[in-house]
Amino acid sequence: MPPFATVAAYAPPGVGMLAVGIVAEVFGPHGEALPGFDLTLCTERPGPVPTDVGIPLTVTHGLDRLASADLVIALPWADFRTPPAPAVLDALSDAHGRGSLVAAHCVGAFALAAAGLLDGRRATTHWRFAELLARRHPDTTVEPDALYIDEGRILTGAGAAAGFDLCLHLLRREHGAAMANAVARDVVLPSHRDGGQAQYLAAPAPEDCGDERLAEVLAWARENLHEPLPVAELARRAVMSKRSFARRFTAATGTTPHAWLRSLRLSSAEELLETTDLPVEEIARRVGYGSAAVLREQFVRRRGVPPRSYRRSFTAAP
Repeated sequence: MPPFATVAAYAPPGVGMLAVGIVAEVFGPHGEALPGFDLTLCTERPGPVPTDVGIPLTVTHGLDRLASADLVIALPWADFRTPPAPAVLDALSDAHGRGSLVAAHCVGAFALAAAGLLDGRRATTHWRFAELLARRHPDTTVEPDALYIDEGRILTGAGAAAGFDLCLHLLRREHGAAMANAVARDVVLPSHRDGGQAQYLAAPAPEDCGDERLAEVLAWARENLHEPLPVAELARRAVMSKRSFARRFTAATGTTPHAWLRSLRLSSAEELLETTDLPVEEIARRVGYGSAAVLREQFVRRRGVPPRSYRRSFTAAP
C-alpha cells in the first residue's frame, strides 16, 4: 500500500490537549519543503468537545472521517476507564478491517483494546496504567517499558510526550527517515530515541540541551561523523574529564554519549540510503562505521532489516 496521506484523529470528550498538539505538530503543515497531510479531528458528536484542561475544543467532523482515512489515531482522554460508545469501537474496528493504519498512544490504547484490536498483540501505554490495561485485557501482552510498539497495522505508544516518538516512527516507517528527520528538526525534537519509559522519557536532544559548551562539541561531532569519536575526544573538546563529560551529557540529554552517537549514525545512514546512490560501504564510512558489515549488523539489530533491503523499500517503483 502507498504511504498514508490522510490522517483522522478521534477526539473523545475529555481529550488530552497535549495529544491534540502532538498530532497537529507532526502531521500539520511544515512549509512548502515538505508534503502536507490531510489532518482531521473527529468525534462522535461534532461540536464543542471538553478537554482535559477544561478548555472546549470545537470539532466539526464526525466518525465518518474514520472510514476514509489512511491513518486513524485514537487520542487519549480523561475518562479512559469507561469504554467509548459502541459506534466509536465499531468505527475503529472497521478502519482496521479495511486496511487503515490504526494507532494510539498513552491511554488512547484503552480504546483500541476495547475494540478488540489489541487481542493477541503486544501493546504499550502510559507506565502508570500498564497494569490496569493488562488486567482488563489479558489477551494483550502489555510492555510497560516500551516507548512504542509496532505490530504492523496496529501501533501503540507510551504516555505524554512519547506520542511524538510514535508519530515520528510512523513517518519514518511509511515516508522515510529524511521526512521524519525534517519534521523532527522543525519541531525541535530528536527524530529517534533509544530506550523506554524506564528512563522517564528524558529526551536526547543535545542540540537544545541548554549547555552551550556541550552543544558546540556535539555540533562538531555531527560534522565529523565519519571519525571514530571516542568519548575521551568529545570530553577533551569540552575541556572536561571523561567522567564529568559523561555525567553532564546524561544530565542534559537523558541518554549516554554512546547511545546518542549510535542513534545519530543510524539516522544519517537511513537518510543516505534513501536519498543517494552511494554504495553501502561508502555510507558506512561516512557515518563512522568501520565496514559495511558493522553497519549491517547495527542496522538489522536496531531497524530490523539490512541496509540494502531498507534502500529497496524506498526506491521501489510505486
